[in-house]
This record gives sequence, C-alpha cells and structure tokens, in this order.
Amino acid sequence: MPNRRPIRARGTAEIHVELRAGRDGGTVAVVASRWQSDDRFASGEEYDSTWRALAAEGKSIHGEADLVCRYEPRSVLDAGCGTGRVAIELAARGIDVVGVDLDPAMIGHARVKASDLIWIEDDLATVDVGRRFDVVVMAGTVMIFVEPQTESAVVANMARHVEPGGHLIAGFQLSRSFGIVAYDAAAAEAGLERVARFSTWEGAAWASGDTYAVSVHRSPVEQ
Repeated sequence: MPNRRPIRARGTAEIHVELRAGRDGGTVAVVASRWQSDDRFASGEEYDSTWRALAAEGKSIHGEADLVCRYEPRSVLDAGCGTGRVAIELAARGIDVVGVDLDPAMIGHARVKASDLIWIEDDLATVDVGRRFDVVVMAGTVMIFVEPQTESAVVANMARHVEPGGHLIAGFQLSRSFGIVAYDAAAAEAGLERVARFSTWEGAAWASGDTYAVSVHRSPVEQ
C-alpha cells in the first residue's frame, strides 16, 4: 500500500476546530492545521470534546446534516467522517448512512459511539463501498486534508458513489492550492453539474471573495 496521509492527518498535525460567523449570520467550521510532531487531538474523544463545548455554548453543530436533509436523501455516504458526528446525526433522522475515513483513531471512536452503523477505514481516492448513495457529503473541510495532488481523484471516486440524480456536497476552506475553480473542474471532469453554492452550511449566499464554500453538484440522471 502506498504511503498516504490520512484524511484530517491525525498524528502529524495540530488541528483546531472553530465555528465562526459567516456571511448572513450562518456558521462555517474553520479548521486550522499546523504540521507539527504533536497532535492536539490524540484521540477521537478529544476531538469530540471540542464539538460538545460548542454545543454547550448554544451553537448549532449540525448544519451539515441540516443542509444534506434539504435534498431528502434516503442514503448518505459520509466521506471523511472522522468520529461520525454528521453520520450519526443523519442516522438519527432515519437515513441509511455509511461512514468512511482513513484515520484509524477517529473512525475507531465512531465505531464505539455507533456500533450499529457501517464504518469503513479506507482512502477516499480509492475506496469502493460497493454501492451508490443519494448524497455523498464531505464535511469538515475534508478536501484540504487529502493527500496533495489526489484532490481530483477523490472527487472522481466520490462521484462514482453518487446515485444518478443524486448529489455530492462538499464544504471546505478555499486556498491557493485548491479552490472552487479547481474543485468545479474536478467535478465537471467526473460528470457532475453544479446546482448550488453557499458560504455556510446554513445556506447563506456565496459571493466571490468568500473564503469558505459549500458546493452542491448533481449526478446526471441515466437515460
């Protein structure tokens, strides 16, 4: 197996999650990464504690699930699921959910929290779940944590897991190395059509110059 950096790069990065106000009052999950020898989140429990603290402050931590549910999916692939926060919330709403992540500590914690769900430890660029979904969601700025130069492969592989007429939804911080132009190009190459873009998971309108984008692309309906 090639040497790959895990989704979210646990064990080599210091990662800090913060909810900040976006445009029109929405929220975005801002993740700052500093590649260091020590890891702020040595376990899934430590990572989850940041979200519990945000919830205790009265902040919504389920914006991703709320937006996904606008598309009324019966099935969802949570790609880069981490400790399963989004997947578990979607399952609680009656949706058939599978979670995939390459980080063994994070997905191991997801299994402890929800052993009845399907959790797959694998690389988003190459995983084959063996089925397609109404929605594939990449929350938590997954796209900026995949191995550099594999972004297009990740988008293409996730697109292969979307049912005809279904949606690929991804929210991430935009950067010079990978922004919306590159993401849209990868999605188009994978046969997807952009149908919506927001600046927050609450659905605030996106404008040029925003540093965070939630993009919704649709898979064509088979004729």
